[in-house]
Amino acid sequence: MNSSLTAFLQRAEILLTRLEPLLPAAPVVIDWQQCLAARWQREGRQGGLQPLKVSLDMGLDDLIGVDRQRDQLARNTRQFLQGLPANHALLWGARGTGKSSLVRALLAEYASAGLRLIEIERDHLADLPRVVEQLQGLDQYFLLFCDDLSFEDGEGDYRVLKSVLDGSLERAPDNVLLYATSNRRHLLPEKERDNLDSRMVDGELHPSEAIEDKIALSDRFGLWLSFYPFTQTHFLAVVRHWIEVHATRAGLTWQWSEALEKEAIRWALGRGNRNGRCAYQFARDWVGLRLLEQQPG
Repeated sequence: MNSSLTAFLQRAEILLTRLEPLLPAAPVVIDWQQCLAARWQREGRQGGLQPLKVSLDMGLDDLIGVDRQRDQLARNTRQFLQGLPANHALLWGARGTGKSSLVRALLAEYASAGLRLIEIERDHLADLPRVVEQLQGLDQYFLLFCDDLSFEDGEGDYRVLKSVLDGSLERAPDNVLLYATSNRRHLLPEKERDNLDSRMVDGELHPSEAIEDKIALSDRFGLWLSFYPFTQTHFLAVVRHWIEVHATRAGLTWQWSEALEKEAIRWALGRGNRNGRCAYQFARDWVGLRLLEQQPG
């Protein structure tokens, strides 16, 4: 009898060992007093919030040349944190111009006031109602952040997003806002064929239903902020700022010069773009090289 029981327990243990990786992970209980950010993770049909370790080394003052966008989004966020009416925000425009950095800089600025950030991927937008349900009633204020948001023809997740933003019978709680970034103003591809069904009525142009449906999604965002490609002057100002930041942290003595300016311009030409991301990368490369040259051997 004992040998049969031992064999059964051994087989059961082997079976559990094989099944355990297939089971969803136990939900993580997040202490929002200590945790500043989390990411929604999908595991099969289940999902949950996973805490993130975030760096708060980029502040609002580090965003050069986007003063209007920075001030408007910061003001909207302060309204949100004070329990006043505030809008969901769509940051759209050229790549690398500071859209995502601006949202993350808000966390550094207002974490002490109770702001928290939750990242959710575009492919997981169907889970938005479940995410919002977990945040309702908490003391903190949560920005749901969807980076690089866009949809292709035939995808239905954008209708879930429309319902969460506005149009559902169950309104999102007052401690939740959605901030999204995109390279597309209306988030959906705008094809020439969509305009073929537009018509003139009494001398006025009436857009087709396809166009109206696509615009209806971006209309759910009460605050639109546009970001444009950098001029050369803007680009060089950002380069200079980030060199100053990295050099100061490393104790490096440096001086702005015409040769350094030309080097930064060549870097941008080689990358084929002139934006904040390119300026940041050049500054890191330039400061890192100067520090490497100072090392013995």
